[in-house]
Amino acid sequence: MKIGELATLTGCSVQSIRYYEKEKILPSMRRSEGNFRLYGSATVEQLKFIKHCRSLDLSLAEIRQLIALNQQPGMQCDDVNNMVESHIEQVALRIEELQFLQIQLRSLRDSCSNSRTVEECGILKNLSAN
Repeated sequence: MKIGELATLTGCSVQSIRYYEKEKILPSMRRSEGNFRLYGSATVEQLKFIKHCRSLDLSLAEIRQLIALNQQPGMQCDDVNNMVESHIEQVALRIEELQFLQIQLRSLRDSCSNSRTVEECGILKNLSAN
């Protein structure tokens, strides 16, 4: 199948597919006589795997590592578990940072009311003071 068909089948954009090939997360594919990339069912499965990983906000480096580990089915999955545990910790840290940001934004929002002019705006004054 051609790249457009692969994109439709997986719900992934053509640009993303080309990017994943460039980043060597998807293997470069053979070409037809007309110089079109040709993909098979293995690529569909690989792309679905990558897309699922991206939906979990895994980095390209993490996905690359998972792909490499997935190609060694007899190995223990300690490395996979450790990587996911590390990712969970990163997500928890980002949640804390976002909650702090939310508190700051609410505080900033509370410094002004709708009935003021821009000149009197507490938000703009607070932003200028920092």
